Amino acid sequence: MSGPMTDTQTLHEWFDVSQGARPFLIIAGPCVLETPEINRTIGREVSDICADLDIPYVFKASFDKANRSSIGSARGPGAERGLEEIANIGRELSRPTCTDIHLPEQAKMAADHVSLLQIPAFLCRQTDLLCAAAETGAAVNVKKGQFLGPDQMKNVISKIRAAGGERLMLTERGTFFGYDRLVNDFIGLGDMMELGAEERCPVCFDVTHSTQLPGDGGTHTGGRPERAPLLATAATSVGVDCLFLECHPDPPTGSSDAATMLPLADVRGLLTRLARIRSASLET
Repeated sequence: MSGPMTDTQTLHEWFDVSQGARPFLIIAGPCVLETPEINRTIGREVSDICADLDIPYVFKASFDKANRSSIGSARGPGAERGLEEIANIGRELSRPTCTDIHLPEQAKMAADHVSLLQIPAFLCRQTDLLCAAAETGAAVNVKKGQFLGPDQMKNVISKIRAAGGERLMLTERGTFFGYDRLVNDFIGLGDMMELGAEERCPVCFDVTHSTQLPGDGGTHTGGRPERAPLLATAATSVGVDCLFLECHPDPPTGSSDAATMLPLADVRGLLTRLARIRSASLET
């Protein structure tokens, strides 16, 4: 694979290359879709950064956040309007796009608008959802549930492959809950990377969700976003194929995950440093 990642076909090529030759990939955007202006500010800035660093980039945003802590939490614009917005941003940026789905009936509709379907961690064992995503022919990113060990993701891979899914990625987003925060198990990450190598599945590390403080305050999720660079550095240094992160021009005003999103102004410095680490890790 050579040249910038500009469309779904190029994303598919990224999945299809051998493990050792796969370029570093960044999936980034707001948590849930914000205003059109904010969505495009984020997409353009991260796209420009990745272009300068020669890193493939996928724009990510959610059209609906069904797994919110509170019934009153903002969920997003919904499928019809939200998917069209994501598709428009992808066309404007000439970049592949990603969104998460929560129900089997959302799979085909989403696959008609985005390049990469994402399965949330709490839903990673939902057979009907996994199969519906695979049957669309789109690439699928499955976040490992915090309640599963790396070896148990073999069953997820089997379900996707049995339904005809050829392009699959596994994502680590925090391994278990401990004293009101997620804990990241890098031994487990190494185990999942070994599984990925065996199964030809790239492995992604979710930087910002891994800093969550689940249920902080009872009705919302807190976070430690200042530790995101630490986790991103560790994951990059051990050779993950991809990083997932959420960012916003003013995180405290974000509609979702305000406590964990990175300030957009910090993304260039972080990705510049990570690109150097990635390059150095490939040389050793």
